[in-house]
Amino acid sequence: MTIDELIANIRPLDEAAMQAVRARQNRLTKPQGSLGRLEDLSVQIAGMTGQRAPQVQHKVIMVMAGDHGVTAEGVSAYPSEVTPQMVENFLNGGAAINVLARLSRARVIVVDLGVATDIASHPGFIIKKIGYGTGNIVREAAMSREQALAALTAGAEVVFDEAKHGLDILVPGDMGIGNTTPSAAIAASIFGKSAGEVVGRGTGVDEAGWQRKVRAVDAALGLHHPDPNDVIDVLAKVGGFEIGGLAGAMLAAASRRVPILLDGFISTAAALLAVKLAPGARAYMIAAHRSQERGHALMLEWLGLQPLLDLDLRLGEGSGAALALPIVEAACKLLTDMATFGEAGVSEKA
Repeated sequence: MTIDELIANIRPLDEAAMQAVRARQNRLTKPQGSLGRLEDLSVQIAGMTGQRAPQVQHKVIMVMAGDHGVTAEGVSAYPSEVTPQMVENFLNGGAAINVLARLSRARVIVVDLGVATDIASHPGFIIKKIGYGTGNIVREAAMSREQALAALTAGAEVVFDEAKHGLDILVPGDMGIGNTTPSAAIAASIFGKSAGEVVGRGTGVDEAGWQRKVRAVDAALGLHHPDPNDVIDVLAKVGGFEIGGLAGAMLAAASRRVPILLDGFISTAAALLAVKLAPGARAYMIAAHRSQERGHALMLEWLGLQPLLDLDLRLGEGSGAALALPIVEAACKLLTDMATFGEAGVSEKA
């Protein structure tokens, strides 16, 4: 299925399902509205899925990995060798996202979109390599336009393949040393903001490192002039292979009426691209948390999303979204498993 076909398949939320869930919420054994945003979440998920009793059973955390040439500019506190090392850590079950996935009973899928080295095959590891790391955006385009389209398509393909094994909610995660820099460049391009307004500390760079990141983003935007109205142009000039893959995965999820639980800065940068391509995809997104990254709040504001959590996280991997998974599941369980006043024989409000 082409990207254009994916976009054409994204439908509005199911109003009938949402109305039915609102009505049930008002009959459950509680004061109306007393569960706050949990009630709103259940309505939203019903609209996304088209189900009046939505289930969140098959939870998939999809970590997409890629390297970035811009690390040569000293924008990260860690060397690029950490990307494949962390991929191995994910595959061995030792990373934060693995711990949180086990808590949430979610399965973790790791996808190589552009790691700079080859990694041996492993269960739960999917190789969709577009290239061995992107170009250094300070000096050249991140990738070709054809590679940008290939990254989007690859991400979509993974979602369709995983859906065969069950997919009730998608958590897009990321791994790529240096990837907060292209994410900031994407945001600055789309928002028309300066680098200083969107660049954060990433892996924990000091003041000098932050200044290098700002200069790198400014230089990339000044060199390439990405067109904010042409998503493929933005992705190709200043993006990342894993960011493109995540955007494609979101488009595929939305086309299948699968809720998308956004993580932090990188996955939300991908969400910006997905929504610019397909405005209807926004309705299928839930913001798990607000990260420490300077530009993340601006991204969420542009998307019109209110985060469920605010824990000063900046890890990525899908970790903040994995923490929020039980909240989403609870919203659905309260809707479906809680008794109504009539069922419980409880007197309603006078």
